Amino acid sequence: MRKDQIIEFFKGKKIVIVGFGREGVSSYKLIRQHYPNLPITVADKNPLLHADGFLKDKHLKIVTGEEYDRNLNQYDVILKSPGVNFNNLNYFIPREKFVSQTELFLMAYGENVIGVTGTKGKSTTSSLIYHILSNSVGNTLLAGNIGTPFFDILEEIHDDTTIVAELSAHQLEYTDYSPHIAILLNLYQEHLDHFNTFNNYQLAKLNITEHQQESDILIYNYDDRYIPGLLESHQLQRRFIPFSSQTTLKNGAFCTKTDIVLMKNNEQICTIPIEGRPNIPGRHNNNNIMAAVLACKAKGITDADIIRNIATFKGLEHRMELVGTFKEITFYNDSISTIPEATIAALNTIKRVDTLILGGFDRGIDYSILIEHLHDHPVRNIAFVGEVGQRLLKEWTEKGYTLPENYMVESDYAKIVAFAYAHTALGCSCLLSPAAASYDQFKDFTVRGATFKNEVKKQAEL
Repeated sequence: MRKDQIIEFFKGKKIVIVGFGREGVSSYKLIRQHYPNLPITVADKNPLLHADGFLKDKHLKIVTGEEYDRNLNQYDVILKSPGVNFNNLNYFIPREKFVSQTELFLMAYGENVIGVTGTKGKSTTSSLIYHILSNSVGNTLLAGNIGTPFFDILEEIHDDTTIVAELSAHQLEYTDYSPHIAILLNLYQEHLDHFNTFNNYQLAKLNITEHQQESDILIYNYDDRYIPGLLESHQLQRRFIPFSSQTTLKNGAFCTKTDIVLMKNNEQICTIPIEGRPNIPGRHNNNNIMAAVLACKAKGITDADIIRNIATFKGLEHRMELVGTFKEITFYNDSISTIPEATIAALNTIKRVDTLILGGFDRGIDYSILIEHLHDHPVRNIAFVGEVGQRLLKEWTEKGYTLPENYMVESDYAKIVAFAYAHTALGCSCLLSPAAASYDQFKDFTVRGATFKNEVKKQAEL
């Protein structure tokens, strides 16, 4: 069994698990299940780490606080959780010491995996592929960045199981294996606080295909500003399948006004109607749908099954999610939006946006494209939130652009929602689409979105 490859990897090794969130706990449980007496160290920056449930383990050592990443070279294996940042280390660690759940999982099960990455759209695309496959042939699992650690699904995998894996740049950063079918949706500036440069971020994303063989498949965005050149510069050899919303391709997929068209050797092999997808609106979702359709066709799914399951796919929470209409104002939760391009896509999709909630944690992203969009397509009311909100307002003013009719600088979501109720025109929409991370106030974007939704519903009753 390929699971044994993963278990055998840890045998007799001195291990430190760096980062003890959901994935770190998952790694600990797997190792401890098979090696009850193996010494394990957990290292986490959070001095208030809640690890009470693990204190009975006499073979577990827990290191927390600012010194959590000192002396890591004393270990044979550094099992790194996604998001752990080693940029500030003042000593060298050999690359071979680093490993991750993603790397070990792809080592064992890569031939069963459809891996999806991209700055935006990977959750929607992964979920859509899973929805189509699980309802067409069954025996499909969904894991990875979408919320389920890979080690948590090991017992459910059979030889013919397909695993749809949402893969973040953090998961791909230290990976020497790639999935059989890889999808690269897009590349925008993101996570520069972790990767330091946009080039480093791109190279991490490229690991989804870097280690593929010639018989493997890469589905990629032909229109992306960076992807085609990146692929060409690395001279990779595998089966390339592009998709485009702008160009009629001889191989791959492209969009007309009414259909997604799949081509092979300049011959049309099938069409998928664009209509009939109420839960995945917007032109930007055409790319996500094309990528999902190509992956499912590669797995032999029929056109009829694909069309039927696209129509029944439910949209994801926090992704242009309709919260509801209250006091004649329609509220949308797009908390997943952490870059300017995502907010622009939401503004282009949702009708009659009269109030926009922008801002959060500042990671040094260039916001000029968003400021220009809002200058050309004004929104009457804007709440500027956190460091990004203050920065947007400053840069907006420096350009000499006309400010919104009503605006506030605020981080309290109770006050922000009250502002929305007070100023949004009846029959119009209020959109939370921050174009920024949430870490200045919230654990993640899901908590931010839930906070917003709760306030909207709470104040609707006032």
